[in-house]
Parts: sequence; structure tokens; C-alpha cells
Amino acid sequence: MDILQSIIIAIVEGLTEFLPVSSTGHMIITSEMIGVVPDEFTKAFEVIIQFGAILSVIWLYWKRFFRLGTVPAGATGLKAFLCKYDFYWKLFVAFIPAAVLGFLLSDYIDALLENVLVVAIMLVAGGVLMLFVDSIFKHARDDARSAELSEPRALKIGLYQCIAMIPGVSRSMATIVGGMQQGLSRRRAAEFSFFLAVPTMFAASAYKLMKLLASESSRQLLADNAMALIVGNVVAFVVAVLAIKFFIEYITRHGFKAFGYYRIIVGTAIIIMMACGVDMSIF
Repeated sequence: MDILQSIIIAIVEGLTEFLPVSSTGHMIITSEMIGVVPDEFTKAFEVIIQFGAILSVIWLYWKRFFRLGTVPAGATGLKAFLCKYDFYWKLFVAFIPAAVLGFLLSDYIDALLENVLVVAIMLVAGGVLMLFVDSIFKHARDDARSAELSEPRALKIGLYQCIAMIPGVSRSMATIVGGMQQGLSRRRAAEFSFFLAVPTMFAASAYKLMKLLASESSRQLLADNAMALIVGNVVAFVVAVLAIKFFIEYITRHGFKAFGYYRIIVGTAIIIMMACGVDMSIF
């Protein structure tokens, strides 16, 4: 992977990570189109540059992300701790399912990352869902009470996130749908999806980085491509900041249908190209 290829993939990551269109699926398709050969580093690169996207969430929402809860008068011990760190506790509860399954199914997920057909099929299937998600959850409210998440509600959203381990599903789409199913409005479901991305993507990126550092050859591979990783993370951060701002305003006003049509068009086009034996590589 050269610097230009890393920039292109990072732009795709930043644009799509927080949109319900599947960032992993788009990076797999983009890598195929620009001639990036799937190997240990390139597959890890697509995960590690999520560090940049993580920072975009913290940058934009730092006041809410680092705000501690209020401890009721007289509360002590575990109750006081959970009240003070309520936000982080709920994120941790929602994060647990993906952490467990991601660790157990790591090799299987890596194998799926090379399958463009799986991505295309999931893009279409998810697109159909996006066409109807607004009407299915049209009674979701946007008030303080609806935004309060209990542990069971947070856990259920975390279970939805696990579906996104199939490339092409979209972590953002799965968690937003999960949030709306639990009564959150479009905006609040999207914002919780952003927050949940931080521990989820950090864990996935750190795990991939640790695997790369596990052997001498992998460490050398990482050193040889260090500049590509640095550039990729910077580009992903900048683009993701812009994408999040656009996404929140757009879905608040217009909903998800446009993303559904986009997913269906892209997924269908890829399936047709593969059925016709068209070489997807453009370079």
C-alpha cells in the first residue's frame, strides 16, 4: 500500500464510518478497485485507521464524553460509583457483546473481510431496511426521558451491534436501528452510536495492532508502512469530523431513506458486475 492508496482508503473510512452504509464494506470495495492486495497489513490498516475516526467523536462531543454524572446525596460505594460514571458504565454494558463475539470469531471475521459478494448482499439487505426504518420507529421521541438508557436497553443495543460483524451490514446502521428500537429518536440513536463506536473501534484497532506487533516480521511490516498509518489516521479524523456534522443534521431533517437507496444501488451494481465477470480493479 502506497501513500496515495492509504489516503483514498482513509477518506472512504472517514466518510462512511458513522453513516449507515458500512465503512468496512466500502473499504473492501475501494481496496479491490484501486488494486490493494489483501494481506496481513492491508487488512489491519482498514481497522487501525479507525483510531482517527474515534478521535473525531471525542473532538466533537468532548463536553458530553467527559462529563461525570451527579451523585445523589447519601449515595456511597458502588451506587455512588455507578451514578458518577453512569455514561461510561452504559457504554461498557453495550460494548460487552461485540467484545466477546469479536474475540471469539476474529479469524472468521477476517475471512469474511475478503468476500466482496458478502458485502454487496449485505448492502442491499441493509438498504431495504433503511427505506422503512423511519416509518417502523416513527413514534420514537426526542426528549430527556427517552434518552435515558437502562442497562438492559444498553445491552440490547450492544447485541444489535454484533450484527455488524458481517461486512456490509454497517456498525452505525445496526446500532442506530437498535437505539430506535429501544425508543431513542433518530438523533439520539445516532449520537449513542457515535459514543459506542469509541470503545468498540478502539478495542478492535488495539487488538489488530497488538497482533501486528506479536512477531518480528509483523513489526517490520508495521515499521515499513508507518507513514501510511499516520497519514491514514489524520485523513480519517478530518473527514470523519465533517461527515458526522453533515450526518446529524441530515437525518434530523430527512431520515434514512437516501442512505437506503444508496446502499441498494451500490450493492446491486457490484452483484451485477461480479455476475458478468467484470474486473472491479480500475488500476
